Amino acid sequence: QKFSEFFGGAPIIEVSGRGYPVEIRYRPLVSDDEESAELSLPQGVIAAVEELEHGAHGMRGDVLVFLPGEKQIRETARALQDANLRNTEVLPLYARLSVGDQEKIFKPHNGRRIVLATNVAETSLTVPGVRFVVDSGLARISRYSVRGKVQRLPIEKIAQASADQRKGRCGRVAEGICIRLYDEDDFNARDAFTAPEIQRTNLASVILKLAMLGLPDPSEFPFIDPPEMKLINDGYRLLQELKAVDESRRITSSGKQIAALPLDPRLARMLLAADHHRCLREMLIIAAFLSAQDPRERPQEAQQKADQHHASHADLRSDFLTVLAIWKRFHDSAEQLSGNQLRKWCREQFLSFIRLREWQEVHSQLREAVDELGLRPNQMDANYADLHQAILTGFLGGIGTLEENREYLGARSARFVIAPGTPLASKPPKWVVAASLMETTRMYARMVAVVEPQWIEAAGEHLLKRSYSEPHWEAQRGFVAALESTALYGLVLSAKRRINYASVAPQEAREIFIRAALVEGQSDIKADFLAHNRALIHQVEAIEARIRRRDVLVDEQAQVDFYLQHLPAHIHSATALNGWLREQRLEVQSLRMTLKDLLRRELAEFDSATYPEFVECNGNRLPLHYKFEPADVDDGVTVTVPEPLLAAL
Repeated sequence: QKFSEFFGGAPIIEVSGRGYPVEIRYRPLVSDDEESAELSLPQGVIAAVEELEHGAHGMRGDVLVFLPGEKQIRETARALQDANLRNTEVLPLYARLSVGDQEKIFKPHNGRRIVLATNVAETSLTVPGVRFVVDSGLARISRYSVRGKVQRLPIEKIAQASADQRKGRCGRVAEGICIRLYDEDDFNARDAFTAPEIQRTNLASVILKLAMLGLPDPSEFPFIDPPEMKLINDGYRLLQELKAVDESRRITSSGKQIAALPLDPRLARMLLAADHHRCLREMLIIAAFLSAQDPRERPQEAQQKADQHHASHADLRSDFLTVLAIWKRFHDSAEQLSGNQLRKWCREQFLSFIRLREWQEVHSQLREAVDELGLRPNQMDANYADLHQAILTGFLGGIGTLEENREYLGARSARFVIAPGTPLASKPPKWVVAASLMETTRMYARMVAVVEPQWIEAAGEHLLKRSYSEPHWEAQRGFVAALESTALYGLVLSAKRRINYASVAPQEAREIFIRAALVEGQSDIKADFLAHNRALIHQVEAIEARIRRRDVLVDEQAQVDFYLQHLPAHIHSATALNGWLREQRLEVQSLRMTLKDLLRRELAEFDSATYPEFVECNGNRLPLHYKFEPADVDDGVTVTVPEPLLAAL
């Protein structure tokens, strides 16, 4: 209704067909605990299959077993094979399975077939000949974690609608039987429907499209199933990371270019950065790969052989370079081989010809899209640094630094390990970037590459948290220095790096420069006003020594304030001061202090006759030296008398 009101169209009418009747049997596993129930799945499936073998009322057909993931499928397959079921073929079915292995379920066969499938068989395809369904009631459901900024794949109980959909897979061509490995009360207590995807995924792409179409803000748009505000805010944060929106959540010029590309915003951002770093040709290949299915196949019966062939393409520094190597070998082979020979080559290399062609098609579409934006691929091969700096612009949330036990500390305190099978997993480098962080039993990083912290700094310049410590005057260099530390999402990229503090805090650097270089004299600056002022200060200090008081000369802060008042605001280093003095044609009189500037009060009690500079002795003037240091042996007034004048004195 909301959809119809907003777009002014007719209401949507749901049309459903009729299937054959399905008998439902509930056979709950022994344990109600989800973890324990998952462990007992193989035994539960075997029990269900044996029940169907003996109590199917003469019905014949194949069995479709729904399990939550690949691990459970492999464990159940081993258990069924160990059970020595007669005249029975066991086939796995999941999305990452090679095309050839997936197509086995459609081939004719004798005897009974048991298909062990994930929820890919729930709606995506129809398995022929199925008369029986065994439903574990579990599935891996993709959920986005706002806190961890990763897509999670936890095993959860499916909703009632999904359970009914699974049940219906055995009622399509004839009546069937569905055995649920949970009880009826459990089914009735479940949610009616799985939460819609818009409520469990990152919304950056949706937000960008709404902005480009001139539609209302996501918080005001009349979604049929409105997402939570925290998901909307998280989507905006990702777009700010990609420089697609500014701090006021207005779309930027880069954001408009990102929205114009038919890609995930992160991949689109990488293409824009690749144009700047002169590596667009390579990035088009990588972006197309990440947008399609991985063409590498790993059949169950030839896993070791497949791994050996895939290792021949692998790069020890970067999985992204591995992708480029596969692309180059395929195209080199395509130029030399006929169509049938190329297909044979793909089979020998354990590469899916269909997925490789899909990769090519996506690449062609992206090439056309970037041409429309006026971006031109590079002619020269890109170097490693440029390519991976461009990759970092899209995956700043996938950075990590190595800690103990091959575990990485990632952005926002996330912890992950490199997924097995990746070359970098055996010898983990110090810093990595990952295109995918997926949480199953633990957090795994896939599509990983070695990077340098300075590259991360450059890519995430707008997100860095900088801290400064120990600002101090560098007399030899003639400027105020400080120690800088930078961090991104809690990861320290650099620590105690010496920088020119004036570039960060010019006013504070100016005051430190004046205090250390001009007032305390920690510099070799040659200037007439400095010589004049220091001579005047020595004169006042001499007066203090004579009258034995420390309250005549103004303190250092007053001298600093004098220079702050009379020096231009841009002077915060010796170079800047010397340059400014050269520009002045006449001596800068305003910088010359007077006694009034240096005295705290009038010295009415000071009489030069009372505190003479010398004493007369037989026509000889003997200099007097005044010192006001009570703890010093020379404290007081000292006169040096030649021995012949002692009697006269």
